[in-house]
Amino acid sequence: MNALPQNFLGLEAQYADYDAAKFAVLPVPYDAATSYNSGTRYGPAAILSASQHVEYFDDELVGSCYECGIATLDFLEPNLAGPEAMHEDLFKAARRVVRDGKFLFGLGGDHSITSALIRAAMTKHKKLSVLQIDAHLDLRNTYHDTKFSHACVMRRVVEMGASVVPVGIRSMDESEHRFARRAKINPVTALDCHSDEGWLDRVLDTLGDVVYVTLDIDGFDPSIAPGTGTPEPGGLDWYQVTGLLRLVASEKKIIGADIVEVMPIPGQVVTEYLAARLAHKLMCYVHLDA
Repeated sequence: MNALPQNFLGLEAQYADYDAAKFAVLPVPYDAATSYNSGTRYGPAAILSASQHVEYFDDELVGSCYECGIATLDFLEPNLAGPEAMHEDLFKAARRVVRDGKFLFGLGGDHSITSALIRAAMTKHKKLSVLQIDAHLDLRNTYHDTKFSHACVMRRVVEMGASVVPVGIRSMDESEHRFARRAKINPVTALDCHSDEGWLDRVLDTLGDVVYVTLDIDGFDPSIAPGTGTPEPGGLDWYQVTGLLRLVASEKKIIGADIVEVMPIPGQVVTEYLAARLAHKLMCYVHLDA
């Protein structure tokens, strides 16, 4: 039996060539910034493995996007000198992808990696909106005595000058609530998504024209994505998230994305397969439905 290529979707070489590819997948097996359960370092490998069982054809869009090219980069080795050094390595790797005109797609790893990816995206796109699908605001200034915690990542993004639109939120610290009010960040909570018929319009109206999407897997309800280190009840479902992504892709310009906080559970592949399918879905929306 021939082994599948070890890249996103298991693509043949002609569709995974970096020079010709539209999308570049950057796996980042880093989880030194977690605060509850650890293990998201195994997320990128699990997502890539699961992606090899995702169909190329998208039945919703009646088409496929793999022909445009999806390159998978080498795993970024964690820098044991510390989080600041790690983020600088990640920024440099991501900046190369942005400079080469590729759509940057990060696979985590914990959510702290997102600030370096967005920093790289902003070297080209100075005015950037960030669509954050997440259970948590992640707006703490420090957590466990570090500014590089995954609980601080969106605070770092705000400090870069990007606007942030959080969706699916259902857990926050009082200090985060105060900061959000001062920074005029108006989260669309998970309760809003379940009870307010106008929540999609609220998101769309708040986002700017150029968008980066960060997808913390705990934005989903843990009943459908249990493999994460910080699960919160009352989350989003598949069609809420994909419906939002399709709408944003059709109305805005999405220039980059990441999926983070996948923590594989031994003996099941539910969460990593959802993440792989979601990554492919977003690529199809960007390529076919924009």
